[in-house]
Amino acid sequence: MQGGEAHRDGAPRVMLAAMSDNRPVLRLRGVYSERLSPVSLTLAAGECAAITGPSGSGKSLLLRQVADLDPGHGEIELDGAPRSGMRGYQWRRQVIYCQAEAGWWDDRVAPHFTDRVLAIDLLARMGLAAEKMDALVQELSTGERQRAALARALSLSPRALLLDEPTAALDPAATELVETELRRYLEGGAAILMVTHNPDQARRMGRRGWRMEQGRLEPQWT
Repeated sequence: MQGGEAHRDGAPRVMLAAMSDNRPVLRLRGVYSERLSPVSLTLAAGECAAITGPSGSGKSLLLRQVADLDPGHGEIELDGAPRSGMRGYQWRRQVIYCQAEAGWWDDRVAPHFTDRVLAIDLLARMGLAAEKMDALVQELSTGERQRAALARALSLSPRALLLDEPTAALDPAATELVETELRRYLEGGAAILMVTHNPDQARRMGRRGWRMEQGRLEPQWT
């Protein structure tokens, strides 16, 4: 992969210098599956795009396909580098999918983070007390788990986030904190593709917006 350096886990890390040209951070070229009509779109550095639509219309299916979690067809590029040229774990280290209810591989929150100081800072900015780092995952509320999972993803500094209803379990105050943190992340030159049932959130966060209906993506504002 060009324009990157090796991370200690073997995943190529794309240098921020790659943003100096006009290549989008994320590009989808005719991505489709049995239940998804072809999708082509680009996301620029610092851009969030929002997808709305009814449940079961294919929104999450698209995110999972971009994340290389479900089978499908078409090409996806990250900073000009094709996904087909990377191993799955390399791609998913840089293009992170955050589902509404994340999976956890340890009973406690702390082992999911490699940098404790950064983790506590991220949690605090999204309204979670420092002691949540040492809590059991099952002790967290649904909304707290949702924010902790987002903090886990952000702590890895991915180039793109695929967010599936990132504030579905949150009240307006917590939602505002999360949206502020996502804007901070975008300021670093990354990109977000967000699925939300909240049309107001789609307008607040999305520079461009689409609606998914029966596996077909239609532009709403671009």
